[in-house]
Parts: sequence; structure tokens; C-alpha cells
Amino acid sequence: MKLSLFVCLFITTILAAQTKNITLEEIWKDGTFRTERMDALHSMDNGQQYSVLNFDRASRSTSIDIYDYKTLKKVKTLVSSADLEAIPYFTDYTFSEDEQQVILATNEKAIYRRSALGNYFVYNVKSGDLDLISEDKIQEPTFSPDGKKVAFAKDNNLYMKDLSSGEITQITSDGEKNKIINGITDWVYEEEFSFVRAFDWNADSNKIAFIRFDETNVPEFSMDVYGSELYQTQQVFKYPKAGEANSLVTLHLYDLNSGKTHEVKVDKAYEDFYIPRIKWTKNPDILSAQYMNRHQNELDLWMINAKTNSSSLVLAEKDKAYIDVTDNLTFLKDNSFIWTSEKDGYNHIYHYDKKGNLINQVTKGNWEVTDYYGYDDKTNTIFYQSVENGSINRDVYSIKLNGRNKNRLTKSEGTNNAAFSADFSFFINTFSSATTPPEYTLNSAASGNLIKSIKDNDKLAQKLSEFKTSKKTFSTINVNGNDLNMWMIKPANFDASKTYPLFMYQYSGPGSQQVANSWNSANDYWYQHLAQQGYIIACIDGRGTGLKGADFKKVTQNELGKYEVEDQIAAAKQLGELPYVDAARIGIWGWSYGGFMSSNCLFKGNDVFKMAIAVAPVSSWRFYDTIYTERYMTTPQENPSGYDENSPINHVDKLKGDFLLVHGSGDDNVHLQNTMRLAEALIQADKQFDWAIYPDKNHGIYGGNTRLHLYKKMTNFIHETLGDKIQEEKETKVNQINIKG
Repeated sequence: MKLSLFVCLFITTILAAQTKNITLEEIWKDGTFRTERMDALHSMDNGQQYSVLNFDRASRSTSIDIYDYKTLKKVKTLVSSADLEAIPYFTDYTFSEDEQQVILATNEKAIYRRSALGNYFVYNVKSGDLDLISEDKIQEPTFSPDGKKVAFAKDNNLYMKDLSSGEITQITSDGEKNKIINGITDWVYEEEFSFVRAFDWNADSNKIAFIRFDETNVPEFSMDVYGSELYQTQQVFKYPKAGEANSLVTLHLYDLNSGKTHEVKVDKAYEDFYIPRIKWTKNPDILSAQYMNRHQNELDLWMINAKTNSSSLVLAEKDKAYIDVTDNLTFLKDNSFIWTSEKDGYNHIYHYDKKGNLINQVTKGNWEVTDYYGYDDKTNTIFYQSVENGSINRDVYSIKLNGRNKNRLTKSEGTNNAAFSADFSFFINTFSSATTPPEYTLNSAASGNLIKSIKDNDKLAQKLSEFKTSKKTFSTINVNGNDLNMWMIKPANFDASKTYPLFMYQYSGPGSQQVANSWNSANDYWYQHLAQQGYIIACIDGRGTGLKGADFKKVTQNELGKYEVEDQIAAAKQLGELPYVDAARIGIWGWSYGGFMSSNCLFKGNDVFKMAIAVAPVSSWRFYDTIYTERYMTTPQENPSGYDENSPINHVDKLKGDFLLVHGSGDDNVHLQNTMRLAEALIQADKQFDWAIYPDKNHGIYGGNTRLHLYKKMTNFIHETLGDKIQEEKETKVNQINIKG
């Protein structure tokens, strides 16, 4: 009798627990749904061990810990900040090539999205000695391959430190804020070409190649920084908007033996161009450099001989729209190279000889290679990730260099991402899906077979089981002749005989993907919260998004915001025809490009969408940077109609529904100017709207209580414009009219 009572109480408790609702505080303040991760994972050169950056909450210290692949047991702590008086903590680390020294990063402060200034120390693994690289804060300290020197940037100049003598050599001296930058990218290169360190050591550690940026003629942009002082300050930086002057870039070589620097010139006259990548080959005298025209539809790969100061063009790609810069250039021992390209209509792997003659196309098919992990020269095997198993999934594969013996190494359907050991004998796989939080496993690189589980998020899964959640379902929707990927979340107590408001999310930018079979982002918990409040949430990847081939992605060329908006409006209409969707209560939201889209959808689709939220939106592509905008639109001078006909700022007169406009005043990426100009256009068109400006917040709009405040504001706006109370008020008014009648 007692046992039965216990079982009943247990079952009652479980059932009660499964009815808990997710709160905004749990998502944005308490960290209730935080996932366990493996931070700064690095495979040791022996291929049998790996290192991880760990944080000890009790001592508030960080450590680099070494683990054995086979046993997964900790072998040793390489270094801990608890044992270092000069460093209370470090946030990142980089090994020298022989792994006998480590650069430890501390006091890092972000400059822009990828760049940071910090204090950096060299830790000697054998002696335990600690050496501060520079008393000043510096950028991008990088070991020479022989581990005897470190190159770094400071105050827009390039420096080198001899680690045995402590002597610092200043390589350049003309660096000046907002004028000349040596070895570090300017704002637009960092943001759009996704790199900061614009210098590279050769294999013999006796030459450094670097890019010099002359920003003198690039227009300046300024942002007020309000802070907490009596008077605000200003952040002034060079930002080339579409059609305006870019930095003049030049390539240089510094010779350590002679102490001299000279400019590299290739055998082709370029008028307005980019150098998006430089990389030394296996030959210490041969540097590779990628040059790209301003329209970004021509990409040249040059091999530069540092001894003879000569150059040869080994690869030239052209595209009717644009070419994506690849990070996958890999040189083999004979200086032949691996390259990825979508020249056959899908992104695939190619093998060229050192003169640029095609040896073979390694992968083929109507699917995309989404990541390249490396090449094992012992077995002539390439390891990569692709969407061959469906465009919303990711799997890890191996294939021979000759394109034969392809092997799918991961078995679970969802998103798989690999980190291989240095000798390619193992890989740590990170797997997640819409129903499985991230789990880390050790797998055989030869077969893909599971060896051991390393870390999972079972505690998170168990915690989530206490909450009332809904399944994210994947499907396709046929819109404008295309089967578009879609996910949908319905209320847990969904009743097909009732009607629900529909809230749509999208990003829609070129090559992007939001419909993916992977674990929840923070927004997914918000969507679960909204589903608990009685909303259906849906997301559709329309034309222009990625991983379905170049034609699908590049259809939006020269007309950003045309086909993407047409697809979202058509999808909303189609979903509105479902018997359980209230077609009169459909809303849409997005951030950045997604905010540009949600604004356009509300204005142009005013008979479909009742409301929209736009966070940090581009309101006119004339306000955005050269590299991103011109890649898809050419310049405003060449394509004025493409810029103006699809920009929200020119369609404010069409606004009928409810509109919430949000921006951070410290957004260095999509400037507050976009929202201010859009707001002014709405005001002059006599259109009412709601808006919020977050002081000094950048494009991410976070810090302290900011995210919670933002999502509370958006949630309240959704309730006010789409919620059941609105519907109830309408029904009440109708009933009152009927009674009076």
C-alpha cells in the first residue's frame, strides 16, 4: 500500500513537472538552459592527446588540461592560472609548432566582431617561465614556425620579438589610426572577409608577408558613446559604404635576415581590388595570394616567388554573380593544392597541381560541401562535412584524394561536426539535432565507429523534460515553384479545431540557413515560450538562402529583398489558408538582414502581415558596407534601381499594421543611421510605429539586463498585436454590435 502511494505521488510529481512554462528570465538571465561545451579544443601533435581550456569555478582559475584520446582521462594540467602570479586568468591559448611554448591571452577587450586587444604571455612548458610579450596591449601575437620569435601588431604597426634575447624589432613605422594599418585588417575586411591577422610567417621563419591598408580616402563614420560621464564621447572609424572608396591595399614581404621590406607586385594591373587571403606554401620561398576584383566575380590565385620577386597566376575563377572566398586552400608536400569551389553549381573539393592544372574534382553531386577538415597524407584521405544526407542535416565523410572510396563516418541524422586528431586517427564529433542537445563522442577516423562518449547534455535534457515543450517539425512548402525548407512549432496542447496566430521568423540573407536539424539556439526557447502562450511559430528559408546550389542562392543577385520578400509573403498566405491558422493574425520578425526583410514584408505585404519586428535592420543598402553589399548588388552608381526598389525606407507609405523598430546606438556594423532614417521616413509619411534604442549597444544588443529587456519588449508587442486578448476584444465588439442591432 505504501509502495503504491509512493508510485502515485511520483507519477503525479512528474506529470506536474511537465507542465512548467519557460520564462524569459530562465532564458535570458538565469542561464537555465545553458549547454555543456568543450572550449578551445586542440589536438596535440602526437595525435594521441588533446587539450581543452577549463575553468574552475571554486578557485576562479583557468587551466589547459591534456587528455588521452583512447581513455579520455586527464593526463596532466599543462598550466593553470592558479600557479601564475602574473595572470589571474587566461581566456585563450595558442601552441608553438613544437608545443613547447604557449601564448596565453588575458585582459582581452573586443574592438569589433573578431578583433581584440589584450595582454599576452609566452609560457615555457619545460621551464615554467612566463614572458610578457609587450607591456602595451597588442593584437594577434603569432609564433614563428621554429618557435623562436613572435610577430604581433600594435598601434597599426607590425613588430617582432626574439624570445631568447627579448629584443623587439619594429617592422613598420608608418601606422596611424584611421590612415595606415600594417598586418591587421581594416573594419570592412574583418567583418566581411572574416579575418583579422593580415600577416603570415613562411616555413623557414625568415620571412613575414603582410597586407598594408591605406585608409586615408575612406570616409569616416562616427558614433556617440554615451557611457556614464557628463559629456558623451565619439567613436570615429573608417567605414566604406556601398559605392564609396575602399582602403588601398598592397602586399609586402619583410626579410628577417636583411631587415628590409619590399612591396610585392603581381603581373596584372588591378585598378580597384581586394586581397582577401595570403598564405605561404610548403616551399618557404613561395607565397600564395588571392586577388579579387571589386565586383567579386573574379578571383585570382597567385604564386609569388620571394627569391626572384616574380609571380605566376595559377588559378582564375569567374562567375556571373560572385565568388565566395575559400578558407580551404591546403598545400600538399609537392605544393599541389586542395581548393573548394562552386564552379559546377555546388560547392565541391578540387585537387590542382602546383601550376594550377586540374588533377581531379574530388567530390561531385547535387549537394554542398559545408566544411573541409583536412588531408591525411599517409592514407591520401580527405575529411569533410556535407549536406549530402539532406540540406538541413550535416554529416562527416572521408574520401580518397582521387575521389574514390567515399565513406560516411557519422550515422545519426542531425548536425555532425568533427575535430580531428593531428594524425587523423580519431575525431571528436559534436552531434545535435532538433531533439538532442549537443553530445561529444570519440570516433575512429577510419570507420567513424563510436569509441567512447566524452560529454553529453543529459542534465539539460532531463531539466527540459520538466517543461511543457513542443516538437519542432521539419517539412517543405512549395512557394513560387520551389520546395522551401520549413520548420514549425505548435502549442503543446494544439487543437486542430481551433485557430492560432502565426509568428514567422527568418533571416533570408544570401547563403544563410535557419532551417537546420540542430539543437536549440536561445531563440528556440523563446519560441517555445511563445508556443506555450498559444502561438504557432514557423520559419521558411526562401530563395537566396544556402546549401541548395548556386542557382538557388544567387537568384537574388542585383535585387536583394525582391525574391526573398515574395517568398515570405507567399508562404504566409499559404500558411494562412490552413484551417488552424488565423490569417488575420500573422506576424514576422528578424534581426539585421532579417530586420530588413521583416520591414519589407510588413510594408509590401500589408494585406498579409498584421505586425512585424525589425531588430538592427538595414533600411537601405546605400547605408551598408562595400564588400558585402557590392558582392550582391554591384555599386549604387551601377544599380540604383536595385538599391531603391527593394529598400524598406522607400516603402513606408504602405505601412498598415503594427511595427516595432529596435536598434543599438553603438552598432558599428549596421549603423543606427538605418533606423533613424527609416523612423524619419515613417514620421513624414504620418505612420505610427513603436521603437526602442539601446544605448551604446552594438549589433548584438546584449550586456547586463539588455537581452532580457529586449525580449520582454518584443514579447509584449507580440501579445498586444497578435495575442488572444486582441481577438477576444474583437469578438466582444462584434457581439456588442450584434446586441445593439
